Amino acid sequence: MTTERAALAALVLYGLGLFGAFAVRAWVHRRATGSAGYRGLSGAPGSAPWWGGILFVAALVLGAAGPALAVVEAVPAAVALPAALPWTGVGLMALGSLGVLAAQAGMGSSWRIGVDPAERTDLVTTGAFAVVRNPIFTAMIAALVGLVLLVPTVVTAAALACLAIAVEVQVRAVEEPYLRRVHGEAYARYTDRVGRFAPRIARRP
Repeated sequence: MTTERAALAALVLYGLGLFGAFAVRAWVHRRATGSAGYRGLSGAPGSAPWWGGILFVAALVLGAAGPALAVVEAVPAAVALPAALPWTGVGLMALGSLGVLAAQAGMGSSWRIGVDPAERTDLVTTGAFAVVRNPIFTAMIAALVGLVLLVPTVVTAAALACLAIAVEVQVRAVEEPYLRRVHGEAYARYTDRVGRFAPRIARRP
């Protein structure tokens, strides 16, 4: 696969992934619940949750900018990767995007982007959530790794770094405290047996 084709494929896959994960999912959620599911940034400006949200947005923007800049040859590849790796990137981006959609669907009416402390959503522990506690974020990271393999530039690497930091902050500083407060012992038992982002890794001691 040529560099130009790899960048174009990455741009198309990334755009489809964003459209499905945000636009389509919000439309489906609104039809089912009357709400689009968006709750916005958490925390006061400058706080850890706020920075997590900012980095998440930065990751999405950089993820789109990376292949777009590569298509017009504005940013060169940072490293030369083996010829087979771009195809691995295609597979990871496709599987990651499908994984996001499947995990979102598995949350049903509990799906949200952001957290409203005043809300009480059901604790979802079935399907992909029986394997890892945050399958949406795990799938998003996989898709961004695929993007870097397709378009190995400093921009796509920065997108992956921003996303990795953002999901750590979002999970540790926002979502887990909320779930512990709302679901108490049920959530504690869940964290005893299910890993945070990968099976059996980062379970509660």
